[in-house]
Amino acid sequence: MTHLNWQKSSYSEEATSCVYVAATRTGEILLRESDVPGVILATTPARLRPLITRIKAESPTVGL
Repeated sequence: MTHLNWQKSSYSEEATSCVYVAATRTGEILLRESDVPGVILATTPARLRPLITRIKAESPTVGL
């Protein structure tokens, strides 16, 4: 796998339970958690967008 630019969610705590996001050259979105960095979920922007929209709607203080 090529080098990925993982970015930590701005909502993640400083030390634990951090969620990281990266994009591949093909446009796929990868997600991983700091507790288990070897487990990577893959999705597309179109499939991730409804999840983020729902999270924001249910918790207006979430800064995704």
